[in-house]
Amino acid sequence: MNSRVWKLILSLWIGLMSLQGFAQAVDSAFVANPSGYLLLDKGLQYRITKSINSMYNFDFPTAERDFAVIMYQYPEHPLPDFLMALGYWWRIEVDVTNTRFDNIFIQYLDRANEKAERMFDEDPKNKEAAFFLAAGYGFQGRLYSERKSWTKAAWAGRNALKYMELSRGEEEFNPELLLGDALFNYFSVWIPENYPLLKPVMALFPKGNKALGLQQLETVASNAFYTRVEAQYFLFRLYASEEKRPYDALRISEYLHTKFPNNPYFHRSYARHLYTVGRWTQAVEQSFEILERIDQKQYGYESNSGRYAAFFVAEYYDRVGPKSEAKKYYLKTIAYGEESESQESGYYLHSLIQLGKMETEAKNKAQARKYFDQVKKYAKRKHPAHKEARDFIKKNKL
Repeated sequence: MNSRVWKLILSLWIGLMSLQGFAQAVDSAFVANPSGYLLLDKGLQYRITKSINSMYNFDFPTAERDFAVIMYQYPEHPLPDFLMALGYWWRIEVDVTNTRFDNIFIQYLDRANEKAERMFDEDPKNKEAAFFLAAGYGFQGRLYSERKSWTKAAWAGRNALKYMELSRGEEEFNPELLLGDALFNYFSVWIPENYPLLKPVMALFPKGNKALGLQQLETVASNAFYTRVEAQYFLFRLYASEEKRPYDALRISEYLHTKFPNNPYFHRSYARHLYTVGRWTQAVEQSFEILERIDQKQYGYESNSGRYAAFFVAEYYDRVGPKSEAKKYYLKTIAYGEESESQESGYYLHSLIQLGKMETEAKNKAQARKYFDQVKKYAKRKHPAHKEARDFIKKNKL
C-alpha cells in the first residue's frame, strides 16, 4: 500500500476516534446532570446558541463579543476558549487549504484543554472536563490530519480516545445530544465499507448502524436546539455524496442558506445542489450573487466559492449560449482555481477540457493543446479528465 493511502486511512481513523470521543463525552457530561456544570446553565445555553447562530452567519464580531463576556464571567472555565476556537474553525471550513487561521485556532484549543485539564486534576470524575478534553483534542486531530501532520494528529487522536474512555457511563440520549452518536453510527460502518483494511481495527469499537445514524441525524436536525445546524450540515453532505439523495441535500442546504444568508459555505452548497438537480436558472442566480459578493469583498467569500459559482455559470452558458460567455466563466473558474490552488479539483479540470474543445473548434490547435496539457499535468493518470484529454489530443491530432 502506498503512503498516500496510509495517510488517508490514518486521517479517517483519527476522525472516527474524535467522533466517538465527542459522542461519549457529551452523553456523559449532559445526561449525568450534576449540579454546578456550566454547560447545564439554561440561560447560558440560550446565550451560546444566539452567539453560535451569529457565528454560522459569519457575524464573528457579534459572536465573539458574547464569547468574550462569557470569558470574563468564567475566566477559569474552558467553555469560552472552546467557543472562540469554533469560530475560527468555521473560518477554516470555508477553505480548508488556507492555513492563516491555524495558529489562533490551535491556541484557543490549547487554552481550553489546559483549563479542562486543571478541572480534571481537581476532580477526575468531572464529566464536563472530559467533554472539553475529548472534543478539544478531537478538533486538533481533525485539523492536523487536514495538514498532513500525522504525528500530531495521532497524538491528538489518542488523547481524544483517552478522555472518551474516562467519560463513559451514561447510556440515555435526548435529541440535543445525539449528534456525536449519529456520526459514529454512520461512519463506523462507512469507513470499513470503503477501506476494507480497517475492518480489523474497527472490531475494537462497538458495531455501528448507518441507517440508524441517518435517522439520529434527522432527529437532531428536526428537534434539537443548538446542535440542529451541525446535524443539518452533516446531513446535506451525506445526502449529496454518499446516499445519492440530491433533493434531500437541496432541501437542507436551501434552509441553511435562508437562515444564514451570509455563510459562504452554505451559499455555495445551495448553488451546487440547485445545479445538481437541474434547477439551472436558480443555480445561476445564486452563483451571480456569490460572484458579486466576492467582488464586493464580503467577508468569507473568496476564490474557493468563486470557483464553484463561475463553473455553474459557465456550464449554463455552454448549454444555452452565448458561447463567449461560457468561455469567459470557464476562464474565471480557472483563475479562481489557481488562486485557491485547487488545480486538481473537478471543476478546474473540466473547465480546462471545455476550453480546449472550444479552441479546437475555433481552429486554435496550439492553444487547445496547452489546455489539454494542463489537464494532464494536474490530473492523475487514472482520473477521467486525464483520459479524456489524452483521447481528445489523439483523436484531433493536437
